[in-house]
Amino acid sequence: MPANPEVKGGVTPYLTVDGALKAAEFYQKAFGATLAATHPPDDKGRTMHVHLYINDGSVMLSDPYPEHGHPFKEPQGFNITLGVTDVDAWYKRAVDAGSSAVMPPQDMFWGDRYGQLKDPFGVLWAINGPVKK
Repeated sequence: MPANPEVKGGVTPYLTVDGALKAAEFYQKAFGATLAATHPPDDKGRTMHVHLYINDGSVMLSDPYPEHGHPFKEPQGFNITLGVTDVDAWYKRAVDAGSSAVMPPQDMFWGDRYGQLKDPFGVLWAINGPVKK
């Protein structure tokens, strides 16, 4: 893997999750992520950096490191929105991989198809795209 892979997208979410390497594996199944780079785990099984590509954008992960001022906090007050062409297919794949359905996909008043789910690491994902005709 390249030492410094290209960062894709205009905004890059950097998530602290309890089990970054496991989350990376899950995101590969749930969202078709590809691994761009990762740092090896420490003696406690934590990693300080994972870089994934999801849907042509970068998402980065880390385990919490409370001894360095980065404790784990339950994700809240945000979601990660994936803009896709087939909301139902992306949603189904994520649920089949183990995400919890929060809001099944539906045609919304703003003209898109939209749904929400929560992954096993507590992150809320929104799947948004065009209404099927």
